[in-house]
Amino acid sequence: MIFTSLSFTKFMFNSFFSKFSQDIGIDLGTSSTLVYVKNKGLVINEPSVVAVNSRNNQIISIGDEAKQMVGKNPSHIIITSPLVGGVISDFEIAEKMLQYFINKIHQQGFGLTPRPRVVIAIPLNVTEVERKAVEDAARSAGAREVYLVEQPLAAAIGARIPIQEPSGFMIADIGGGKTEIAIISLGGVVTFNSLNVAGDELDKRIIQYARDNFNLLLGVKSAEEVKIKIGAVMPNENHEQTLIRGRDLVTGLPKEVIITNEQIRDAIIKSSRQIVDAIRDTLEKTPPELVADIYQRGILLSGGGAQLRDLDTLIAQEVKIPVHIIDDPLTAVVRGTGIILEDLESLKEVFLPSTKE
Repeated sequence: MIFTSLSFTKFMFNSFFSKFSQDIGIDLGTSSTLVYVKNKGLVINEPSVVAVNSRNNQIISIGDEAKQMVGKNPSHIIITSPLVGGVISDFEIAEKMLQYFINKIHQQGFGLTPRPRVVIAIPLNVTEVERKAVEDAARSAGAREVYLVEQPLAAAIGARIPIQEPSGFMIADIGGGKTEIAIISLGGVVTFNSLNVAGDELDKRIIQYARDNFNLLLGVKSAEEVKIKIGAVMPNENHEQTLIRGRDLVTGLPKEVIITNEQIRDAIIKSSRQIVDAIRDTLEKTPPELVADIYQRGILLSGGGAQLRDLDTLIAQEVKIPVHIIDDPLTAVVRGTGIILEDLESLKEVFLPSTKE
C-alpha cells in the first residue's frame, strides 16, 4: 500500500487518538440524548436540556440536572433545548451539550483531550445546512470523525433487521419532537414521511385539555407523567384515574383535580390519528412489491412514543397490517449506532454524505 504524506499523517493521527478515545454513537433527540460507547453499550440517557444564566451567558447545568430545574427556575436562568424537531436550533449550546457528554464518557482518561469517532443519528430529510450544523457541533465538541445516519435506518439496524436485503421493511420512529416513517430496502430509505407530531405534541394536548376543561395550568413535566401513567388511545374497561396538580387559572392558587384515562384519550386521540394517517400516506406511496413484504412482516414501532398504550393496536386496526413494537423501543436508534460502530466498514453505505467533502 502506498501512502501519500497526507494520508499517512491522517492514518497516524487516527491510530494515536484511537488508543485514548472511545468511539461513541449518539441519538441526538429533541427530548433526550442517548450515548452508546463501543464495547460498553448504552452509558448515557439524559434530557437534551441546558440551563443558562442569562446574566453572564454561562451554562449552569446540562442533562438531568437541568431537567430538574424546569418550572422551578428564576427569571435569569433560562432552560432551553438546543434541538427543535431533532435539528440543531442553537449551535453554541448544542456544541456545549455534546462536549459535556463526550467528556463525561472520557472522564476516567489519561488527561488527554478525547478525540473519538462519532456516529450521530439525525432526522430524515434534513438540509445540508442542518447536517453541517450537527457535524460542526460534534467536531467542535472534540470528535475527530463524524458520521451521520438517518434515525429510522439506525432504529432498524438496532432491531437487527437485515436492511441490506432486497426486501421491504417499514418502521415508524416516534420520538419527542418528530415521528419519522420510512420504507427501507437494500440499505436505504425508499419512501418516507416525517411530521412534527410526537411525544411533545401529546404533552401539549394534555396541557391544553387541562386548561380548557379544568381551568388548570399544568406543567410540561406533569403532563408527561400523566401520559405515561394512564395515557391510552383506545377505549378500555379499566377506569383508571390520577391526580394532576397545577395553578388555578381563575384564582391563581394551587389546585388539584382527578383526571381519567378516557379524558387523556380525548386529549391525545386527534394527534395520535395524525400519526396513523401519516403511516397510511406512506404506504400509499410505496411500490406494491414492497407493500407485499410489509404486509407479511408487519410495521415496526420504535422511539419513546411507541410505548404509548394501545397505539400499536390503533395503527393495526386502521391500516390492516400487523404492528410490532421493537424490544426496548426507546433505545433502538442508539443501539443501531452502536452496531454500526462495531462494523463500520460493512455498514458505511448507510451514512449520509459528509458536508466536509
